[in-house]
Amino acid sequence: MRKFSKIESELLLKEELTVGIDEVGRGSLVGPVVACAFQLDSIIKNIELNDSKMLSENKRISKVLELLINNSVFALGYSSNEEIDEINILNATKLAMKRAVKNLNARPTTLLIDGNQNIGTGLKEICIIKGDKTCKSIAAASIIAKFTRDFILKKISRIYPYYRLEKNKGYGTQEHIDSLKKYGPSPFHRKTFRIKQN
Repeated sequence: MRKFSKIESELLLKEELTVGIDEVGRGSLVGPVVACAFQLDSIIKNIELNDSKMLSENKRISKVLELLINNSVFALGYSSNEEIDEINILNATKLAMKRAVKNLNARPTTLLIDGNQNIGTGLKEICIIKGDKTCKSIAAASIIAKFTRDFILKKISRIYPYYRLEKNKGYGTQEHIDSLKKYGPSPFHRKTFRIKQN
């Protein structure tokens, strides 16, 4: 997308400190949920952004570099696989998003959240279904969160190469499921996630 969404344009005119928020890793069998809070700024007006799932890995890397070069302001938040097992994936996702907001240097006025769930920050929260496809700030957050989580999974894959996490990113491919049956779960696997048996 090239243009800001209507709501982003309105918030920029009001000069409210607004951040777009997205997460990655909810459906994965391995590792953390990673969230990013990305500050809406006119700087990104001329950067074309799309939902991270629509971009190749190389394109994501180039977009992250472009955002960094333009001095974009963002923060990350994580919920570990242990936290996911303890409080469930929905609550862990909200926790990661809240941590991302808390990690920002400045306290935002408004949050644009991908999806339909408020996260309970006490700030003004606007939920936008498929926000990563319509809001540039949410799309930027999704790209940075995906880039970060992929990096984490590659690091885990170096320790446990037989799951091929650098390739499947922790999702339940047949190859991954076969490796789980053969080797059992790693310490980074989510114990409360069930795999469908063939």
